[in-house]
Amino acid sequence: MQLLEERIRRDGKVRAGGVLKVDGFLNHQMDVELFEAMAREWHRLYAGAGVNKILTIEASGIGIAVFVAKEFGCPCIFAKKTQTRNIDGSVYTSRVESFTHGRVYDVIVARDFLGPGDRVLIIDDFLAKGAALLGLSKLVEDSGAELVGAGIAVEKAFQDGGKLVRERGIRVESLARIASMDSETGVTFC
Repeated sequence: MQLLEERIRRDGKVRAGGVLKVDGFLNHQMDVELFEAMAREWHRLYAGAGVNKILTIEASGIGIAVFVAKEFGCPCIFAKKTQTRNIDGSVYTSRVESFTHGRVYDVIVARDFLGPGDRVLIIDDFLAKGAALLGLSKLVEDSGAELVGAGIAVEKAFQDGGKLVRERGIRVESLARIASMDSETGVTFC
């Protein structure tokens, strides 16, 4: 998606350790017009797939996922990284390693919100090593719902996550695919 790539070139910052800072428009301060455009693109890409639930992971994907859910006219669910008192009953659980935070989370979704008959589109801000996406896909599988695919804002194609996820048969539609990035030369797209 040219609009997202241009924004990354203009406002993204490459940091040491393979980190791309896009917090000025994507995952801290949110550009809602950009989110609307991204949501329209995923809606176009997954038209006819019968999506009736959007699933993301706490926290950075939530803003984007809400716009996608609005575009599809369906609920948005986010997998929580901690069990809270207001989640009654049983949950689906999966372990997810965060590339950004360098730790493992047990993510949960209440069984009340996901189950057989649901056709799920996973939305997330980044795809690097694939752990979050695979963890979310496990929640969908455990629930008996059908995973129709994933919408990723930024895929670090030079890492193995996208290949790993696609090899498992999951359709992935990334709006910006980064071939390489360097703090001096910037970002190169696929």
